[in-house]
Amino acid sequence: MTYSELYRSITAEFEVAGCESAGFDASCLFERFAGIPRGRLALKGEDTVPTKMIKTIEKAAEWRANGYPLQYILGEWDFLSLTLYVGEGVLIPRSDTELLCEVAAERLKGIINPQVLDLCAGSGCVGLGIADLCKGTEVTAVELSERALGYLKRNCAKYPELNVTPVKADVLKDSALFKEGYDAILANPPYIPTDKLDHLMREVKHEPKMALDGGDGLVFYRAIARDWLPLLKKGGICAVEVGIGQSQTVAELFKSAGLTDIKIFKDMGNIERVVMGNNKYNAYLILNPF
Repeated sequence: MTYSELYRSITAEFEVAGCESAGFDASCLFERFAGIPRGRLALKGEDTVPTKMIKTIEKAAEWRANGYPLQYILGEWDFLSLTLYVGEGVLIPRSDTELLCEVAAERLKGIINPQVLDLCAGSGCVGLGIADLCKGTEVTAVELSERALGYLKRNCAKYPELNVTPVKADVLKDSALFKEGYDAILANPPYIPTDKLDHLMREVKHEPKMALDGGDGLVFYRAIARDWLPLLKKGGICAVEVGIGQSQTVAELFKSAGLTDIKIFKDMGNIERVVMGNNKYNAYLILNPF
């Protein structure tokens, strides 16, 4: 079997299975398991694929066709200019979350060595992303899950030039363990309502429930507003990713907690995806109504 024949066979398999990006997914498998960069398959198209490699690629393709996430099969995924380790037990980094890093980085311009908290850090994509965009940033990345923490530590070790420190803690309980004085608090917390979990795409169902289940969808935003905003410096910002239809409610939560200049940013799909506000006052002046 030639590379071209195998590629066409796998692409057809993915199309039948309902994979949205069949050709892209097949190209990724060839890059990962055959070492052929995406877009260069034609250069080796008529070469014969080694038998062992055929079996490896076909097995990976079977997993993908059955709904297993492509990112988990590959073992890594790109986020901004980084390539992060991912696998079962950690939320997959997504392009929507890049917006969170980008809008926060814009607001942190001009601050020397900003101190940042990354809550519900998962793979570390937000903390590492902001540290890469804003050189000199010092990030404390907070994660509770042991499995996710393993990926967080691996990714931090992969980019030692970025000052990101993994810390195991519970965002819903452990804010008292952290001191005041952050220039930014960032979070992509669990925000899918529990009753919506069964209706997620089949790929997403393989991701950890702990990283998805937001109770009524707002549990973590309430905790951030109640427990974490007081840790901001005067003039510090809080920016969070939100689910569809949640932006206005989260904006009101932040407003009630004392944040000002609240802005909502849309992602490439025109969905209100990031809510950000400013701590105009000193932390001890924040009115906490929760």
